[in-house]
Amino acid sequence: MTQDSYNEKQKEVEHMESVVMPEIAEAIALARDEGDLKENAEYHAQREKQGMTQARINQIKDRLARAQIVDPADVPKDQVAFGAKVTVVDVDIDDEEVITLVGDGDENYDKWKYLITSPIGRGLLGKKVGEIAEIDVPKGSLTFKVLKIEYED
Repeated sequence: MTQDSYNEKQKEVEHMESVVMPEIAEAIALARDEGDLKENAEYHAQREKQGMTQARINQIKDRLARAQIVDPADVPKDQVAFGAKVTVVDVDIDDEEVITLVGDGDENYDKWKYLITSPIGRGLLGKKVGEIAEIDVPKGSLTFKVLKIEYED
């Protein structure tokens, strides 16, 4: 992941630990004061929210602990690599798309942000402008021609 993505995830963890979790703890305490915990739906809902929030914190911390920070300046600019914004044309249907190759946790397939480890990411990796990528995907096969490669500075 990029340093910016790492910092963003770190801020998310800090916010959850310093703001969200104390709010949940306070809500649990208020619900507990309402009496019998067996029939207290608010208490159980807040406990569930606390567990889900803690699980999310643990998931992000694990991802950060295993993260490899990639400096975009070290990436070759003439070929597709991590962080590339690649303009491709689907040769079979003559449809142009812009695909960004991202790291774990930054994917958003609705916005054409694909994991670099996904079939499309692996298929485009190392390609240069004008080259064809034949990519096997679960629904069959895609053929992309690389039109443009860009990197954010």
